[in-house]
Amino acid sequence: MDATQFLKAAAYRRTCYALTNTSKVSDGRIVEIVKEVLSFAPSSYNMQSARLSVVLGKKHEEMWDAIIEAAAPIFEGAGVWGAMEPILEASKNSYGSVLFFESETTINAAKEAHASAAHMFSELSDHASGMHQILVWTALELEGLGANLQHLNAIPSVEPIIRTFSGFSPEEAAPLRLKAHLNFGDEVDTHPTSPAKLPVSETLRVVK
Repeated sequence: MDATQFLKAAAYRRTCYALTNTSKVSDGRIVEIVKEVLSFAPSSYNMQSARLSVVLGKKHEEMWDAIIEAAAPIFEGAGVWGAMEPILEASKNSYGSVLFFESETTINAAKEAHASAAHMFSELSDHASGMHQILVWTALELEGLGANLQHLNAIPSVEPIIRTFSGFSPEEAAPLRLKAHLNFGDEVDTHPTSPAKLPVSETLRVVK
């Protein structure tokens, strides 16, 4: 493998909203991909604060029913339920979700062990989570699935609900903070093309 192959794989990843509740990829292979990412994805000071969950089948449907029930009155109150309802229903109709958590217990332990950098560890944790997210997302799409990354943890009442479907015990789940959740399934439409990007002359400087 060379950098060209890696970058081509990374560029293939797109946001796919039109998904089905089927998967051409086996549950075992999906879990294998997530395990593989956890085995090598980097984190500052090798902190390893990432905690991931793969939610499938009946539990996935139950999770989205609970999310929609909690989110609906909030979106209705904000006057955006008409726009958000189809998005949430589409998420429910996907095959599964990968939940990306970060462990506050692990982060706090790293802060104590490296006091001089303690003020940075919450941000470093976010960086590590982002790397886990892009790796899982890209790998699932290379296997032939579509996926989209969502952040319903932005709604305070929704995050605790999602945490109850993490598969971790209540004691283990208590210090977990949800960063994102990746919905995936077979694609309904053709794979999306890359969106327009700003010119490199505007976004890059080379200094030497």
